Amino acid sequence: MKIPVHLASSKQPKLFLKPQSLFLLRNLSAEPKLPQPSPQESEPSIVTHAVDLLLKTPQDEWTSSSQLKQLLFSSSSSSHTPRDFFQITRRFPSFSQALSFFNYVKSNSDDENTPSLSYTFQAILELAIHEPDWQNKLLDLYKTCKEQKVPLSVNAATLLIRFLGKAGMVDKSLVVYNELDEDARNTHIRNVLIDVLLRDGRVDSAFNVLDEMLDRESEFPPNDVTGDIIFYWLTKKRRSGRDFSDEEVIGLVTKFGEHGVFPNTIWLTQLISRLYRIAKGCQAWDLVQELMKLGADLEVACCNALLSGLGRDGDFKRMNQLLMEMKENDIQPDVVTFGVLINRLCKSYRIDEAMKVFEEMNKGNESDGVCVEPDVIIYNTLIDGLCKVGRQEEGLGLMERMRSEKGCAPSVITYNCLIHGFCKAGNIERGQELFDEMNKRGVKPNVVTLNTLVDGMCRHGRIHSAVEFFKEEMKNGLKGNVVTYTTLINAFCNVNNIQQAVDWFDDMCQAGCSPDAIVYYTLISGLCQARRMKDASSVFSKLKEAGFYPDIVCYNVMIGGFCKKNMLDEAYEVLKEMEGAGMNPDCVTYNTLISYFCKAGNFSVAHSVMKQMTKDGVMPTVVTYGALINAYCLDGNVDEAMKIFKEMSSSLKVAPNTVIYNILIDSLCKSNKVEHALFLMDDMKIKGVRPNTSTYNAMFKGLREKKMLDKAFKLMDKMIEHACHPDYISMEILTEWLSAVGETEKLKQFVQGYKVSPSPA
Repeated sequence: MKIPVHLASSKQPKLFLKPQSLFLLRNLSAEPKLPQPSPQESEPSIVTHAVDLLLKTPQDEWTSSSQLKQLLFSSSSSSHTPRDFFQITRRFPSFSQALSFFNYVKSNSDDENTPSLSYTFQAILELAIHEPDWQNKLLDLYKTCKEQKVPLSVNAATLLIRFLGKAGMVDKSLVVYNELDEDARNTHIRNVLIDVLLRDGRVDSAFNVLDEMLDRESEFPPNDVTGDIIFYWLTKKRRSGRDFSDEEVIGLVTKFGEHGVFPNTIWLTQLISRLYRIAKGCQAWDLVQELMKLGADLEVACCNALLSGLGRDGDFKRMNQLLMEMKENDIQPDVVTFGVLINRLCKSYRIDEAMKVFEEMNKGNESDGVCVEPDVIIYNTLIDGLCKVGRQEEGLGLMERMRSEKGCAPSVITYNCLIHGFCKAGNIERGQELFDEMNKRGVKPNVVTLNTLVDGMCRHGRIHSAVEFFKEEMKNGLKGNVVTYTTLINAFCNVNNIQQAVDWFDDMCQAGCSPDAIVYYTLISGLCQARRMKDASSVFSKLKEAGFYPDIVCYNVMIGGFCKKNMLDEAYEVLKEMEGAGMNPDCVTYNTLISYFCKAGNFSVAHSVMKQMTKDGVMPTVVTYGALINAYCLDGNVDEAMKIFKEMSSSLKVAPNTVIYNILIDSLCKSNKVEHALFLMDDMKIKGVRPNTSTYNAMFKGLREKKMLDKAFKLMDKMIEHACHPDYISMEILTEWLSAVGETEKLKQFVQGYKVSPSPA
């Protein structure tokens, strides 16, 4: 992967990356922020004068008050604006007084369409929503408005739509909207209606309004508020109404983008991540490309989400392309950007390229003035990557470099990566040295550190050291978990020390560490291998008591264990239980039973089981045929074994392997049928099955008995040709035979890797 130079050139001062600003979603269901009255000294004198006069004059005397009429409705008051009436109405101390003023204004209005009346009514609505029974008052006012044909201002209509919707009267909200003139249905009022409809679950109606706004010729296109409403609604997990497919969501984002409206960074980042989670990465890529073409001001977080998805898909070509586009669009990479790149390169075992990105990240570019300092996560990622490819010493060097970075001290994860690397390479001593070092430096080991060392010791045959180390750390307060105990139990099972495995299982339970299914399976397998079926049955019962359900592998292990102990009735009980649990026998189950009956010499039952196997739709495998062939050969019935071999060979689904050929060749040679054995070797060549040392050894024994020296020489040449090295058995047979017939020179040639047959010339 070629890393673009601009990754190192997008440079801010060391760790001086400013956090990207995030858009806040607007909540349109909240009460409107009512305009605050201006201080008295800044209000028009008419508002202050009128309010004082109205409050001093009894309401039943307003109509007869010439002073009021002169102040508010005379021709000399024509300079008053409708806004003055709005301010006067809002300054009444009670809703009822304001309503009385509205009636007073209406009675003195010559024209019902006067703006003063509309603004007065708007103020009444704003006061009504603060009343205890605001829902009823709002509905009554709306009815009054219709009956008295009071024209609604756009703000009044907006308030009615919003609060009627909040009161659950969405149909009324729709009526208010539909009664407005087309010119009055501006972007703001449409936004309010869409929000009301979506909250009520009327998705189709809301999107009908939205479609009108998204039309290229729309006089009232969507704005950022529209985008916030729609994108916020789309993020809701339990939104009412119909669901939207990812394709529809992407289409919406694109349509909004054509109007210069783009989703906020958080929402877009979530969308990109989701598309990659559901294997729709190509759509995420196309979406970001389209947004860039439309001029979206994308932030680095969105690009990081896309980079992460591309990295998981292993699409390094597009990762490079995106990095170039980030530079072209002046999107500065941050520490997360570099972290994504380095992480993906390390997981792809492209460590050298990851180190190159790391160096460019530190170095930066003086002309751009941007440099991103690596954090502890990036260091740990690189150290882990180096250790996984066997470059532990380089990882150590990087940790030393990490110490020199301000505020970037090695953590327990750093040490765990290095310890795991050294243990994996078999250098347990170095792993323990690092363990001691981390303690000295005040980095407290955790259970992962403990498990890494215990596992490393067990894998390299140092089980006693693992036990001593574990016990020592328990004294120091570092407790093991289920992984620790499972590692020890498995290690002791592998060396057939079953009693120690059982003891550790008991210790695990006493320590309050609940065994998981893997621990039970491991112990059951070990006990069955040691033929301690009573103990295996006890652990098997405990597994079920603990609430775990045995899988078919566990059942097969139990059946195999009982068969090895010749406890057929118990094996059948387990088989019956397995079928009762809804699991049908698989090829392993059938092969176990067939092998058991073959070893017991009960060939008729073995064949019956094989027929049942086929009947149940489980195809016999090479192991199935091998069990029968081996049993017949051991019984001295080579002819029957050859019959099964021919049946197997005629089947296109199961091809014989080297093991089966070796069994037959050995048996044929022992039965003095060497020519047949040689024929099988030729058959191996035709079928592409490679003979091994055991094949040749069986043939050498047979040829020696038949004194077929020339054939032996040819086989020796074939061994050299196929680089099949002789073992001590081969040398014992050939040394004894060739020495007896005076062909020791040819034996020396064979040992030295030269052909022994005479040249055709």
